[in-house]
Amino acid sequence: MRLALLLCAVSPAVGGVLVRGEKGTAKSTTVRALAALLPGVAVVRGCRFSCDPSAPDPHCPDRARHADGPDASTVRSARLVELPVGATEDRVIGSLHLEKALTAGVTEYEPGLLAAAHRGLLYVDEVNLLHDHLVDLLLDAAAMGRSTVEREGVSIAHAASFVLVGTMNPEEGELRPQLLDRFGLTVEIRAPREPVQRAEVVRRRLAFDADPAGFSGRFADAETDLAAGILAARERLPAVVLDDWALTTIATVCAGFEVDGLRADIVTARAAVAHAAWAGRTGVGREDIRAAARLALPHRRRRNPFDAPGLDEDLLDRLLDDCGPEPEPDPDPSDGGGPDGAGDQPDASSQSSADDQPDSGSRPSQHPGAGEGPSDQVDSSGDAPVDHTAETTAAATASAPAGADPAATAAPVAAGTPYRPKLFTVAGLGAGAAGRRSRALTSLGRTVGVSPEPTGPLHLTATIRAAAPHQRFRGRQGAGLLVRSADVRRAAREGRESNLILFCVDASGSMAARRRMEQVKTAVLSLLLDAYQRRDKVGLITFRGADADLALPATTSVDVAARRLADLPTGGRTPLAEGLVLAADTLRREAIRDSRRRPLLVLVSDGRATSGPDAVARSQRAATGLAGTGVTALVIDCETGRFRLGLAARLAGLLDAQHVPLDEVAAEALTTAVRAQVA
Repeated sequence: MRLALLLCAVSPAVGGVLVRGEKGTAKSTTVRALAALLPGVAVVRGCRFSCDPSAPDPHCPDRARHADGPDASTVRSARLVELPVGATEDRVIGSLHLEKALTAGVTEYEPGLLAAAHRGLLYVDEVNLLHDHLVDLLLDAAAMGRSTVEREGVSIAHAASFVLVGTMNPEEGELRPQLLDRFGLTVEIRAPREPVQRAEVVRRRLAFDADPAGFSGRFADAETDLAAGILAARERLPAVVLDDWALTTIATVCAGFEVDGLRADIVTARAAVAHAAWAGRTGVGREDIRAAARLALPHRRRRNPFDAPGLDEDLLDRLLDDCGPEPEPDPDPSDGGGPDGAGDQPDASSQSSADDQPDSGSRPSQHPGAGEGPSDQVDSSGDAPVDHTAETTAAATASAPAGADPAATAAPVAAGTPYRPKLFTVAGLGAGAAGRRSRALTSLGRTVGVSPEPTGPLHLTATIRAAAPHQRFRGRQGAGLLVRSADVRRAAREGRESNLILFCVDASGSMAARRRMEQVKTAVLSLLLDAYQRRDKVGLITFRGADADLALPATTSVDVAARRLADLPTGGRTPLAEGLVLAADTLRREAIRDSRRRPLLVLVSDGRATSGPDAVARSQRAATGLAGTGVTALVIDCETGRFRLGLAARLAGLLDAQHVPLDEVAAEALTTAVRAQVA
């Protein structure tokens, strides 16, 4: 993480850093500390866009305010601008100055956070919780170095070059692959497991709390040297040569890892140049390319949401070896090495552990985020031993005596390849967070009227219409419009919302037939992928034996749900009533946490109820109770075979739910049926 942040500080063109890690690993602390190391910035005095006095932006909106003379510029420290998760688009990119527009009739642009972050550091904590269109705005500005605003009659473009750093906890949900690709570098960090290191962390924290000034003073000289090293590397950067051998090697490495597109090649090249400049070299070598590839490629190897980021370092070394030895550099007698000795070994400025030295040329024993991809993947090879009595056990479940346990736990069955499912939505018009599933009044979409809510986008026409009749009474003189707070109207926009998809999966013995469970897991995995694409939260309940289990509380991390599904065992009786009761309790708790997010209950079962006394009656009462709450439900009927009892269809009637046979979940099934009717 330290090296990635330093490389972006040396060359903001690298494209920023995404720091992925578990909670409590000092991600935010480290990022905020970087701002103090950045060199001071010379700006035009009075310019809201921080123009460089030596090369002011000719298209700067404040160019008319630029003063001349010796006092026209000033030097300030680099800014750290934090973007909160709840920020709106107009706060990020800026918007029309509403007060001046309404009172003085003046069209004036009010800069946003991107303008404030120009030539500084823009930090987004929990970037995975930020809405996708805002992430797109940030990444576009970081890549282009400019922000373009076209809204509310304002047409403005201004410079926006900054070091973009995002942090996230993967447990709270992943960024989509297309957004991951837009970050230049990514690192994955973990807290140390060694007691000695953990004790040292605690010792330093307590020392800082006891005497902040004294503790900081102990490291003042080291920070000064590090800041000088960043400045020297920036000055050295234009002189670094990226020759044909280095370019070919970078292309070979990126092609060998089969990354999509060419952005990986460009980012790796920029990061390698920055690494060479930080190391005090004037040419890019093997060590620089290896360090850059380890930071630029792991997150670009994800092909679907359930792939874990990682990099096979053995493959990386083989690809580098195949490119042959690097050319001998020309002697440069003027090259005196890195700043204060730190530049020759960019990874040696911190000697705490091997994990802080990813670019040293020798691989550490274990590096977070590197080479971990295969170990985190679900084993779907199907080579596990198969219980050939599963079919017989499943068939005997319906007729087994009430007190018998018809099936022991069977080994988990792997899911097949996910497919595109039908779109299942929640009925009515909601008001939840913006997403891509059900109809709702959201902050995005088309304007359909005026909203009674006190927050949201301004409805300018309705606001003027509300203020206009009162101008004479308010004593209006001359131009301009006198507007009061009571006149302000907000736009009501209809779009799509995200929902809570609660899966309630039957894992009893009647589902234990290998072929049937494979179909069930494939269907649920396909619906999970659909939920991921539509920005939903998901939860997972399983029921088997004598009880139900909340295997995964509601979360946006669908890949965790996929892993829990892959490890799902089967066997035992069917406690359908217990599963429905737990589903009702879970939905009730989630409604308290987030009353605006509407749920969709997806019950995956064949409708049998065989566990406990009066199993059928209890399950019917539980289904009727759930229907009384008004929750939108979907019953996926897993019953197969020539002779079917139709229990799931009856259960769907009690739940007032949509009934869908398992083989009709796929969107292709509907397409095929329509084509057959047309033919």
